[in-house]
Amino acid sequence: MTAGSWLKTGSSIGVDSPHRAIYNPLMSISPEIHISPMVIKGQWDAGYALDFHTVSSDFAGYDEFGHPQYDTKRTELGELLYRLKYREDQSVIEGIVRTVANFVRFRINWPIEVIVPVPPSNKRKVQPVIVLADKLARISGVEYCPNGLTKIKNTPQLKNVYDPIERRKLLAGVFQADPSKIRGKKVLLFDDLFRSGATMNEVSSLLKTSGEASHVYVLAVTRTR
Repeated sequence: MTAGSWLKTGSSIGVDSPHRAIYNPLMSISPEIHISPMVIKGQWDAGYALDFHTVSSDFAGYDEFGHPQYDTKRTELGELLYRLKYREDQSVIEGIVRTVANFVRFRINWPIEVIVPVPPSNKRKVQPVIVLADKLARISGVEYCPNGLTKIKNTPQLKNVYDPIERRKLLAGVFQADPSKIRGKKVLLFDDLFRSGATMNEVSSLLKTSGEASHVYVLAVTRTR
């Protein structure tokens, strides 16, 4: 199998509306996972998030320390990602990766040559985006390039910064692309959770300008509402 060959299999889907689907064909050994893929737009050639992260999140009062508590309901994929990111439950990795791989294989038509993960913002024992991107590349037979994009400066938690101008300032000079690894290639930029899009926009532009990638496609497992 040549790099990116299976990604050319199947038909592409429209870009104007979410789609409801169940993916569990052939190579999947996990239970069926319902997803509602949606287009995400930005400084990239095409992009999707497979589903929202949550269904609802209702205020449920305060704990004994005065911290607000919420009753949060997540999508099926959102629940799996939550367990991986915040509970270090590695048993869910297989189901997430198979779902992502099947979506890419059967529902979109991107001629990907290399998969590059978005550098994680937090230090964790298990980095979900790295583990998922690595396994996705293995399943797909596509080159995996974790060093195509690196984080060279620390930043505060952007989820706590609401001003888009301030976000852009904080992200300036934070990442570095390596043209020796991605020059002229069609890149799949992969992230686990898509929030405002500020980081994704910054690194997508960087991959094209400094990294000299020919195309950048974006895929996130889930996105916030």
